[in-house]
Amino acid sequence: MHEPLFQPIDLGAIHAKNRILMAPLTRGRSNYPEAVPNDLMTEYYRQRASAGLIISEATAISAEGRGWPNAPGIWNRDQVEGWKAVTDAVHDAGGAIVLQLWHMGRLVHPSMLDGQPPVSASATSAPGHAHTPTGRQDYEPARALSKEDIARVVGDYRNAAQCAKDAGFDGVQLHGANGYLVDQFLRDGTNLRTDEYGGSAQNRSRFLREVLSALVDVWGAGRVSVRLSPNGETQGCDDSNPAETFAAAARVCQDLGIGFVELRQPGPDGTYGSTDVPQQDGVIRAIYDGPLVLNSDYAADNAVADIESGRCDAVSFGRPFISNPDLPERIRAGAELAPNVNVPRSWYFPGAEGYVDYPSMDEERVAATG
Repeated sequence: MHEPLFQPIDLGAIHAKNRILMAPLTRGRSNYPEAVPNDLMTEYYRQRASAGLIISEATAISAEGRGWPNAPGIWNRDQVEGWKAVTDAVHDAGGAIVLQLWHMGRLVHPSMLDGQPPVSASATSAPGHAHTPTGRQDYEPARALSKEDIARVVGDYRNAAQCAKDAGFDGVQLHGANGYLVDQFLRDGTNLRTDEYGGSAQNRSRFLREVLSALVDVWGAGRVSVRLSPNGETQGCDDSNPAETFAAAARVCQDLGIGFVELRQPGPDGTYGSTDVPQQDGVIRAIYDGPLVLNSDYAADNAVADIESGRCDAVSFGRPFISNPDLPERIRAGAELAPNVNVPRSWYFPGAEGYVDYPSMDEERVAATG
């Protein structure tokens, strides 16, 4: 019934044994301020190695780009060594994993930056509250990146890509979605610039092009991907013409020949995030001819339908992978999925609870017969 999900696929230069990808999921189990992955994280990723490809949680490219106190980083050697344990464990379990590279832009609170303002495409403020080491605080105004700053940040992405390579990942994904720095450049609601990085959709996609080009220089195009969220507002980041904006982004991906594009596209009935803004995968599919991965509120049945119809080539599952570490095996067996419990607290609360304590089907059988 779900056989299309179990056909292997090449996502650029990365071979995936099935089309059930693990979406990037912020889980907040790293330490602060060191941002070094730990043994708990190693076990978490090892448990989920049956995914066709794991896309790691968003990982900061620099201290400037890190706005979650317990999110991991990938800018120094200690972090490389921490991630090396993760990639070794995933590979030993027969899996593949790419690292998602993250700069949060204006969604970093000054308390994480020794009191300095965060940076963004323009001098704007995000709505809502930031997560900080001392609790939730209002976001504060960002400083617009100068051209020299932009070159520096692109260099930070390049360094992070090299660190990811040293850590043994199979590739990298650029986090270009969800209202973070790349998205802040792409959308005209947050990019108010009048230079070559602002104005037209092509200009607003210039930062995306420069960052992806730096990643391609390190990895080769086939091991680089991007995540975009092309429909609807997210964390105060919105656009007046998403079809035009994300057609320009798709052109960048096509020109560079990157390995695959992943889209987070909530609908009007989304569980976490909903919008009436039309989904843009058709616009992107008409321009970018590489593998397309879709995400948001998928179950196995509609994932199969979209793969069989040619709408996408694979689907990334997020929340189902939290409580079902062996999600592909459960789908193949037609087994009932385990529910998430104590959410969303357990998604981000430090410790093993709600993180590595969900049993696999085999462990459930042993417990039942024990």
